[in-house]
Amino acid sequence: MISIIIVNYNTALFVNKAIESILLHTKDISYEIIIVDNNSSQDLQSHISVFKEKVSVIYLAENIGFGRANNEGLKIATGRYVFFLNPDTILLNNAIKILADFLDQHPHVGVCGGNLYDADGMPNHSYMPSLPSPIWELNSLFGNILFKLRYGKNIQFNFTANPLPVGYITGADMMVRGSVLEQCGAFDPDFFMYYEETELTYRIIKAGFSIMSVPNAKIIHLEGQSFATNDNRESLKSISRKLYYKKTQPAIALLLSNILLRLNCLLRIVLFSILLESNKQKYWKLIYKNI
Repeated sequence: MISIIIVNYNTALFVNKAIESILLHTKDISYEIIIVDNNSSQDLQSHISVFKEKVSVIYLAENIGFGRANNEGLKIATGRYVFFLNPDTILLNNAIKILADFLDQHPHVGVCGGNLYDADGMPNHSYMPSLPSPIWELNSLFGNILFKLRYGKNIQFNFTANPLPVGYITGADMMVRGSVLEQCGAFDPDFFMYYEETELTYRIIKAGFSIMSVPNAKIIHLEGQSFATNDNRESLKSISRKLYYKKTQPAIALLLSNILLRLNCLLRIVLFSILLESNKQKYWKLIYKNI
């Protein structure tokens, strides 16, 4: 049994499409679908009533965030593996069985995920090759050249035909062993949104398990459909980023990362000002403001 947990926040139409794709493509494996509604203003039930007994729904009294909502789904999950799936995803093949089979065959792997594509079928952010650190900011400052030299073009998407070890799998399609969650704990409730899957992965790696990208599992991720304003998003990212560093690394790591990120922002603000690219300039100003 595989437990598929989808957290919904005003994404009822997308949840409907995600469930349709699960029912269409998932074959030769037993699974359960658990929807956790984060106190949406939309009428979720009217969009998923067609599925009736095929899904279990948990309605929360307030929006408690992504990780904590997934934890509520875990309380009723019965699967040996748990598949955390974003609502704005569409399975393109039998991805759930592909990932489950991979975990069956590789007991040292604690987490795996597939290749994600955008709405146009182009490669989308599926993972990062390492966990967040000052090296991330240094790499960004130098235009991604450090990661390109180390990982080639497989920085965020697996262009090979083979599984690759990675730093973390994006929370959009993260399959985790139930036994690993029992051993390492679930999502840290201190994170409202962003970095919660990264922090969980940090604990899983510390426990001795590997994290793998499995490219044969293919999923569309429309990304960001349940979240609106950039200002709020960048503020939440910044809060969670700082929290991640405080929980996983010495204080000097956050200090160095912030220095490098501020320098990166300032350089890009000046560059995009010269190039008259106001939207990009505004974006980097927003990041700088929230550091």
